[in-house]
Amino acid sequence: MSSMTDVITRTDPKPEVPVVSPKGGAKDRWIRRAPLLPGLIFALIVTQVPFLFTLVLSTLDWNALRPGDRSFIGLDNYVTVLTDQRLRAALLNTVLLTAGAVIFSMILGLLLAILLDRKFLGRSVVRTLLITPFLVMPIAAALLWKHAIYNPAYGLINGIFGGSTDWVSSYPKAAVIATLVWQWTPFMMLILLAGLQSQSEEVLEAARVDGANAWQIFTRMTIPHLRQYLELGALLGSIYLVNTFDAIFSITQGGPGQATTNLPYEIYLTTFRKFEYGEASAAGVIVVVLTIIVATFALRVISSLFRMEESR
Repeated sequence: MSSMTDVITRTDPKPEVPVVSPKGGAKDRWIRRAPLLPGLIFALIVTQVPFLFTLVLSTLDWNALRPGDRSFIGLDNYVTVLTDQRLRAALLNTVLLTAGAVIFSMILGLLLAILLDRKFLGRSVVRTLLITPFLVMPIAAALLWKHAIYNPAYGLINGIFGGSTDWVSSYPKAAVIATLVWQWTPFMMLILLAGLQSQSEEVLEAARVDGANAWQIFTRMTIPHLRQYLELGALLGSIYLVNTFDAIFSITQGGPGQATTNLPYEIYLTTFRKFEYGEASAAGVIVVVLTIIVATFALRVISSLFRMEESR
C-alpha cells in the first residue's frame, strides 16, 4: 500500500434558491394599485369623457343657430372637413407654420446649445436669460411681438431700420413663425444641450489626438450623436406647435384672408363664427388623431434614448 494519501476534492453542488411565489396574487396587486385609482379616474374623466362627447358631436348635423334641429349624419362631417377648401388651406398653413417654427428653432437652439456647452464667465446667467422666453405665456409673447416689435408706428424693427412697413400685413407667416421661434428656441436648446453634455469627453479627446479638426468632430461625431435628440425635439415641438392658437389669434386673426389660418384657428371659426358644432368636432377629432400619430413616434424616440442611456 502506498503511504501517500490521495486527496479527492469534491465540488459540492450549489444549493438551489427556492423560488418564492408572490403572496396575495391578484388581490395583493390591486391593493398596491388602489392609491393610483383616484388619479386615473380623474384623468379619464377630464380627458376621455370630453373626447367621447366630441366623437358623438362629430356625427351630428348641429348648428347653434338652429338649436332644436339636430340629426345623425354619420361620417358626413368628416367628408366635409376633408373636402372643404378652407380646411385644406388651413391644413397646409398648419404644416408650413409648424415646420418653419420647428426647423428655425432647432437650428438656433443647436447654435445656442453649442455656445452653452463651453465654459465661460457668466454661463449660468446667460443660460437663465436664454431660457426666459420659454417661460413667457404664449398670449403675452404674441402681444409683445405684435405691438413692441411689428407695429409700423413705434415697433422696434422700424425704429432700428427706419420706414413704416406693416410687417404683420406684409409678411404674416414670417411674423407668426418668428414669434414661435423666439418662444420655442430655448426648449430646443435645453434638449440639445443635454445631448451635447452626454457626449464622452474621452472619445472627443481621442479624435483630436488623431488629428480631427473641430468641423470634422462636429459633423462626423456630434451630429450623429445628437440625431435622437434632434428627433425628440422636432417631434415634441411639432406636437405643441401644431396646436398653435394664441399667436395667430393675437397677431394676425388668421389673415390677411386665410394666409395664417391653421387648423385650431379654423376650428375656432367654425365653432364661434359659423356655429357648426358637428363640423368643428370632426375637425377636432382629425387634429387629435394626427397629434397622436406624432406623439407615438415621440414616445418611441424617448424610449430609445432611455435604452441608450441604460446601455452606457
